Parts: sequence; structure tokens; C-alpha cells
Amino acid sequence: MLNLSASEENYLKAIYHLQAGGGNVSTKALAESLQARPASITDMMKKLDAKKLLHYRPYYGFTLSPEGRKAALGIIRRHRLWEFFLAEKLGFAWEEVHPVAEELEHVRHKKLVDKLDAFLGFPRFDPHGDPIPDSKGRMDKAGTVPLSELPLQQPARVCRVAGQSSELLELLREKGIGIGTRVEVRRRFTYDGSLQVQVRPNRSETISAQLAQTIIIEL
Repeated sequence: MLNLSASEENYLKAIYHLQAGGGNVSTKALAESLQARPASITDMMKKLDAKKLLHYRPYYGFTLSPEGRKAALGIIRRHRLWEFFLAEKLGFAWEEVHPVAEELEHVRHKKLVDKLDAFLGFPRFDPHGDPIPDSKGRMDKAGTVPLSELPLQQPARVCRVAGQSSELLELLREKGIGIGTRVEVRRRFTYDGSLQVQVRPNRSETISAQLAQTIIIEL
């Protein structure tokens, strides 16, 4: 197992998420994601390149190597398993689990992680609906259709939230929306793109266009 610092793991995870959009990851994009100085980014890229965890060319950006991708998926696996454990076994609210899992994800004891996975019943998705990689790095595909694109009067199920800020999750909880919630768009307002959404048999909520983009549904 590679001996990586917590900082190096944070970089690998951030690059993985940025790279999911396709193409090379720029120094600027990574600096904004990690709120770090470009000079610090460049120094870290050289270190990770030396460890053969990414392919780095100055001025052209960088991508994870196969070994770097494997390491990033391992970090994500630990993070999402700990989120599931905190929510399902310790009763943490879904807006509370992310910052705690950010610390626990750096515990790299493979037997512990595998035992945790088995103890939880090999969950496929974390409390926010994001897929959890298995021990081989494989994971199910999550839904990719935002609520904003759901046709009127068509029932759907919330399967993921594209964001983990405590403010976002608190707002969704106040509106009665969580993973598994059945929703139906009853009206779309042309003025600002907001939606009137049925979330319970006798309850509807007005959802802003911005919020609707973060709510991922499956039909």
C-alpha cells in the first residue's frame, strides 16, 4: 500500500472528481477546488508525478494514472462507507456526516475498511446517494437526471444530491426531501424557472431552479 499523507490523498480525491467531467485538470481548477495557491498545487503535482500517481505536463494540466485512480477510489470508498456508518448506525443527520468522514477517510487499515463494509451489509450508495466503490473499485452508476428536467406530472424518486454543504442538506430536510423521496413536478414557473413539487400526498414545495439542479432523480 502506498504511504500517502492526508494532504496527498485530498489532492488525489479532488483530481478524481474534477477529472470526472472529462479532459485534463487544470492547476486553476484544482486550486479553486482545494482553496490552495497555484504554487502549492504545482509542488504537489510534482510529488504525485514522482510517485507515478498522475501524468503531469506544465501548462497542459494533469490526469490520474491507473495507480492514482485506484488510490483515489480507495479514499472515496472509505469516505462513503464512513458516511453510511455515521448516518445509519450512529444517527448522524446527513448534513453532519461529510466533515466527520473527511477525517475518518484517512484511516487506511484495509482489514478495518473491509470489515466495516461487511458489517454495513455492503451498501451500494452513501446517505447522499453517491455510489460506494467496492473493494475492487467498482461502483454502480447513480442517476444523472436533475429534477429541473423532470416532465410535469411524472413521478420520480430522489436518488442523489449533487452537493454536500450543510446549508444545502438542511434546506432539503426542511422541504421534506431526502434520498428515496417520491416527487412530482406539478408546475414550472417561467419567470425564474422555479418548480412547484409534490413531495408528500398533502404537501407541495416551491423549489428554486438552482436547488432543482442539485436534486438528482430516477424515473
